[in-house]
Amino acid sequence: MDRTLPLSRRAAAEGVAAFTLVFAGCGAIIANYQYHGALGAVGISLVFGLVIMVMVYATGHLSGAHINPAVTIAFTLTRHFSPRDAIAHIAAQLAGATLAALLLLGVWPSKPADLGATIPTVSAGSALLYEAILTAFLMFVIMAVATDTRAVGAAAAIAIGGVIGLDALFGGPVTGASMNPARSFGPALVSGTWTDYWIYLAGPIIGAAVGAFAYQLVRGQQPKSQQPESTPSGPDSARPLRLPA
Repeated sequence: MDRTLPLSRRAAAEGVAAFTLVFAGCGAIIANYQYHGALGAVGISLVFGLVIMVMVYATGHLSGAHINPAVTIAFTLTRHFSPRDAIAHIAAQLAGATLAALLLLGVWPSKPADLGATIPTVSAGSALLYEAILTAFLMFVIMAVATDTRAVGAAAAIAIGGVIGLDALFGGPVTGASMNPARSFGPALVSGTWTDYWIYLAGPIIGAAVGAFAYQLVRGQQPKSQQPESTPSGPDSARPLRLPA
């Protein structure tokens, strides 16, 4: 992340990434619905994994490429991100996701597949558990590649895109595998489909926090020789994330 950039520009990068995620991912869901399963569950999962991978490569050096309010909140809770920056990032993520859904509505005014809105196919409790666990997997991987100097930073985008695709493969048919309140918010707002939306707010936030703290617990204290010299200190300091530059 480039902290010499003004916060407005970093937030704009988050908005662009969230826009791309929703337009490509939810666009794939719509296309699959309209064209009789042309992509299938595997194809849709691949689209979500690929779009995250390319956006991490494209914006990771600018904003950290959270692309997800739950990820931003988890980084804030673990003191890797400042609350002030978090508010700007989350606002941009929601705005980008909503704009993408609005453009999808312009192309598909009949709202096929509810514009990609996430709707659980199991009970609310089971769906909440799924979303929390899926997001915990995601956040665990993000913490590994973004905050640990022992991880290979150049592979961050591949690892993050890979876990998104993996989660979507087995979780997509169950809950839609959102893992992202912004990804669910945009299509829900524009299509008017708010069925159990709270699951896609609470589940990812809880799961991301669990995944972040779980990685910190497993990692333990890093040796001083492996800690970046520029790492700031203090409860509100924001540590630079080691995503690809």
